[in-house]
Amino acid sequence: MSGSSGGGTATIVRTTHGIPHITAPDMETLAFGVAYAHAQDNVCQTADHMVTVRGERSLHFGESGRGILGVRGLPNPQIDIFIAAHMDDAALARLWAASSAANQAQARGYVAGYNRYLQDHAGKLPAACNGKPWVQPMTLAHFYRATEVVQVQAGAGALADAIAAATPPKANATQTSALPAQAAPEGEHIAGAQALMREAGLLDSPLGSNAWAFGKDVTANGKGMLLGNPHFPWVGTSRFYQMHLTIPGQFDVMGASIGLSGVVQIGFNKDVAWSHTVSTGKRFTLHELTLEPGQPTQYLVDGQPRAMHPKTVTYRVKGADGQVATKTHTVWTTHFGPVLVMPRAGLNWTGQVAYTLKDANTGGLRSTETYLGFAQARSVADMEKALGNLGTSWVNTVAADRNGQVLYADKSVVPDVDAAQLQRCAPSKGAAALLGAAGLVVLNGSRSDCDWRQDAASPVPGLTPPTRMPHVMRTDWVHNSNDSFFYTHPAVKWPAMSPLVGDDVVRRPRTRSELIEIPELLGKGKVTLASMQAQLFENRNLMARHILPDLLAGCTTLSAPTTDVRDGCAALKTFADSGYRNEVTARGAHLFREFWRTASQIPGVYREPFNKARPVDTPTGLKLADAATATKVWEALGAAVKKVRDAGFALDAQLGDVQRAIFTDAAIPLHGGDEIEGTLNNLGDRGQPGIGKRGIRIDYGTSYVQTVTFDDRGPVAQATLTFGQSTNPASPHATDQLKNYSAKQWPSLPFHAADIQRQRIGEPLVLTR
Repeated sequence: MSGSSGGGTATIVRTTHGIPHITAPDMETLAFGVAYAHAQDNVCQTADHMVTVRGERSLHFGESGRGILGVRGLPNPQIDIFIAAHMDDAALARLWAASSAANQAQARGYVAGYNRYLQDHAGKLPAACNGKPWVQPMTLAHFYRATEVVQVQAGAGALADAIAAATPPKANATQTSALPAQAAPEGEHIAGAQALMREAGLLDSPLGSNAWAFGKDVTANGKGMLLGNPHFPWVGTSRFYQMHLTIPGQFDVMGASIGLSGVVQIGFNKDVAWSHTVSTGKRFTLHELTLEPGQPTQYLVDGQPRAMHPKTVTYRVKGADGQVATKTHTVWTTHFGPVLVMPRAGLNWTGQVAYTLKDANTGGLRSTETYLGFAQARSVADMEKALGNLGTSWVNTVAADRNGQVLYADKSVVPDVDAAQLQRCAPSKGAAALLGAAGLVVLNGSRSDCDWRQDAASPVPGLTPPTRMPHVMRTDWVHNSNDSFFYTHPAVKWPAMSPLVGDDVVRRPRTRSELIEIPELLGKGKVTLASMQAQLFENRNLMARHILPDLLAGCTTLSAPTTDVRDGCAALKTFADSGYRNEVTARGAHLFREFWRTASQIPGVYREPFNKARPVDTPTGLKLADAATATKVWEALGAAVKKVRDAGFALDAQLGDVQRAIFTDAAIPLHGGDEIEGTLNNLGDRGQPGIGKRGIRIDYGTSYVQTVTFDDRGPVAQATLTFGQSTNPASPHATDQLKNYSAKQWPSLPFHAADIQRQRIGEPLVLTR
């Protein structure tokens, strides 16, 4: 793979919806063109992200403001502290210098392309950032930091606040246990840990997806077919961006990417198509440290003391009066990683015990090589080989090829810790209970033999080698909806895997929906692109189907319902009678969502809880025969009715009049349902959950949704980017694809030269770096 051939020329051709088709002679020039094109559409977004990676949010936007770190919203000071503490520019530079030539070329090209755009458009940027002091040139160090933020967003980045909060106890601390041994899985620390993990996006992650691949046994054309439906943010640098990238003689690939990327991360070439879903694999472990008596910043490993290391960082803050002050903060680290505290989970730093985090993705720079391998792949077997470097940090891969083979693989980054080690290296009783209840893996940090296994078969010491990660190729179908590999296909019998990779519990209602709807799709006949598209956009609300029959039956037996409950029952009956589908015309769908946000969290709410013997059918129903549960259910319905009315909406309003995109006030109705509802076409309001005066404002969900198959010419692809290419409200591409999505339209993507010419808008842009 060529890195650079000197001062190359990139050509950018735009087609319908502003999709850039970028051709260049080498990787550095290609990334230069990608950065320039992306800045044309999203320069203010990138400039804001550069404020984050420089650790200057408090300086430019104040201490009281908030920003996005990875996919999590946090107060500006916590972001600045994390960046200053976590980023080691010298170490990152050494890692990049040791990486592949293509990886280094991508970094140089991207930085130069972004800076060239700033230079060419000085004083002419969009209103949101024109003339702002925080719009500054990017450096290689900033690019390295931005890459690191993406890598650790499922680990240290998600727990930035817990790291910043860690402070040594006073010398006379007398607490003898960080997490009381009597804390049961049902106890307050378990509930606190679950809440913390949800807030951090590590339990019921805000990143999700559906991906289906159908093989030659079940497709109408006898070739592979793929549906990729990543559920990702609609704001911030984790927004997808469509692009078509070509280095003649090396690769020709089209699709989309997040962040500051010079490669296609989800997409297709003439022979293969792929998508990703966030996998269940664990990206970090916590280690319970036994401290040296009387020395809370020293810990014991194999009986020998080791010193924690303080790192005092500075960050600048602009006050309301415009004055800038410098503040300091100290974080503490061990040979595992940073010390952290989670008081709500009972993980405290006491005189006897502390907790530290080891992140498997820190310094990970292998993804460029993986995606270049995908770009050049001729089959799903080639794609599996490209996954062998463990370059997909936190995702499954689902793929199909023109020969009719399909692939599922979770060859993501997972610490090499098996079930036997979890048992052998168990921490205190209370901390151990957090694994099953909140997904937190805590190991005994006082023994060196409890650290991650070092298997020579792994390309990265300490990570589970690809050969021990789940993968399968078939000729019928595979799928994933963010539950584990275990439910990839009913016929697959998996060998024993580490609990850190996944288990056999269905946690996502969408997994249940897929295991219902994919067999139904197959039962209608051979699969086509149109049938996949129609199935996804049926917008079935699985949980309403399971919950409302019991609720509505209960409505008829209430002796003295409140007015709110009576009216809520009537509106939900309208929704049920229309078929439990989250269409823009559905009446009462928004009320069900507000009700189920609360009711789904009632302990023991289901008439029949999850049963591993019946994973598709359970949990189901409402336990209204239990008086205490019933009281909470009716209270939840009454509260939902009040919330909807207080927001100014009718209980039987159409969903499309309530559910709109967060980034525009244009009256563009949106179909789809929330994660808690099990609707495959998933839309969420993670930043501001719940209905308000502006309705339900979607900031997350179905994003770059593609369907791909193959003919004799190459790929046949139909796709849409729900939120559009541009974050500039003045751009024609700010909402054009949102309208396509609203109307359930699937534009054909121009891959071949003749198709590009037919869809071309404007004149080609030729850039010499």
